[in-house]
Amino acid sequence: MTPLPKVQIAEAFADLFTPSRYKLYYGGRGGAKSWAFARALIIRALQKPIRILCCREFQNSIRQSVHQLLAEQIDRMGLGAYFRVKETTIEGVNGSEFLFMGLARNIQGIKSTENITIAWVEEAQTISQPSLDLLIPTIRAPNSEIWFSWNPLDEEAPIERLKESLVNDSVAILQKVGWQDNPWFPKELEAERKRLLSHDPSAYEHVWEGHFKVISDAVIFKDRVVFEPFETPSNTRFYHGVDWGFAVDPTAVVRCFIKDQCLYVDVEAVAHKVEIDQMTLLFNQVPTMRRWPIKADSARPETISHMARRGFNITEAKKWNGSVEDGITYLKSFNKIIVHPRCRHTASEFRRYSYKVDKQTEDILPVVEDANNHCIDALRYALDGLIKMEPRTPIFSQTALNRIRSYGTRRRI
Repeated sequence: MTPLPKVQIAEAFADLFTPSRYKLYYGGRGGAKSWAFARALIIRALQKPIRILCCREFQNSIRQSVHQLLAEQIDRMGLGAYFRVKETTIEGVNGSEFLFMGLARNIQGIKSTENITIAWVEEAQTISQPSLDLLIPTIRAPNSEIWFSWNPLDEEAPIERLKESLVNDSVAILQKVGWQDNPWFPKELEAERKRLLSHDPSAYEHVWEGHFKVISDAVIFKDRVVFEPFETPSNTRFYHGVDWGFAVDPTAVVRCFIKDQCLYVDVEAVAHKVEIDQMTLLFNQVPTMRRWPIKADSARPETISHMARRGFNITEAKKWNGSVEDGITYLKSFNKIIVHPRCRHTASEFRRYSYKVDKQTEDILPVVEDANNHCIDALRYALDGLIKMEPRTPIFSQTALNRIRSYGTRRRI
């Protein structure tokens, strides 16, 4: 038998060869998740005899499975001599076996499947909770693994709840992958990616960046932001803003300037879990931070004082009841907001920053979703002094509120 050829798999999928009970890979189109999973499983099946269950929620025929994908990868990898591709199964000459099955409406079939070494759940965004509850305890052979691959769709999906429960679990590998991680990303898909980005940025975030699908009309800055390269003038007035990170949230630093009634965002620095003694390194990623005033989130006065002692001209930005909404109004007052492509976090937030949506009625609510906003918050802080407090008319006068409170006390409401 001829020697095994060298097989290439993208670096983002290297942990598929690290022993772990759960492996969850998710993200947008073009990340080659299915392609990499197929190749990794073929290699694992070559290394020693194992049983691999390839499943999905619904499989009415073998054509709805990854059977064809595996067969094609075996051929491309030059491993046809090591496998027998049959109509409904694939067998290795060393005794390895690939099985294919739908989870829904196949309870007895799943329960009777024994000695599975690896279960691969493809298109896991569609898997139901009953199917998960059935599958997980069924895969119980020593050192057995369960692999999931999917494109995120709904944050309430069972696979998303499973992912959240495993975030800090040592038995799980969680990896977001996308087109950026695919070293063989084809030019045809690159053209499709750019086309959707220019025509429907909200849909782009879901399809290509792997974020949850949102109602596009709820996106706050829909059709107001342009994502394109530009030259930064040498004699401009820069504005710098900082949003401090808390727990899982990143610290975000942005630089912007105003020209011809347009707001330009040309530099960002974003990082997670930045310790206070490492903050200077983050600030220094923006070359003008030491020469220009900086406005920062007032929630961290001790960090502001620390950075001021390090030579930065940094002060806290003003906040008031309704300052977020007033900031949004001010940002919308520009003819356009132009974000340089190197500011990818800022660009992503502008495409996703939304009003809340009622999950039952899909009504768009007049409440800003507190998410996808770290760079945008930093941008609001940067423009502190330009954003004005808008007058707000209370629903009830103060006298009426006092009477309501008094009445409620008397009636013990």
